[in-house]
Amino acid sequence: MPAKKNNMKQFFSTRFAEIVFALMLAVFGLLHFKIANEPKTSVPSYMPGNPSLWIYITGAAFLIIAVAIIFNKYKKYACYAFAAIMLIFFLLIHLPDLMVNKYNLYGPLKDIGLAMAAIIIGNSAKTNI
Repeated sequence: MPAKKNNMKQFFSTRFAEIVFALMLAVFGLLHFKIANEPKTSVPSYMPGNPSLWIYITGAAFLIIAVAIIFNKYKKYACYAFAAIMLIFFLLIHLPDLMVNKYNLYGPLKDIGLAMAAIIIGNSAKTNI
């Protein structure tokens, strides 16, 4: 028996959703540049070097990833890199915090959700370039 066809029309195109996702990443990247020199940061104290440097690097990475998604070049690699960054955030920032405060779920859930969305976008990329 052949598989049923889904005749339901998409309300939003996948490409539109990718661009909105990329614009959100670009805003996050720009916000990193805005907060980089603020005294209270979420960079763990055990990270080497200046916390502002890590925030600038992360902001630049977010902007580069957003550009890759918008221009549809290296989108797969960019999305997988973003997913890796979010999972690293979960392991280095949120997981230690969850050990102390089990009710602070907003940050971990947000980062894992963004990582999974990036994987979905990366998996849907037609080509590697």
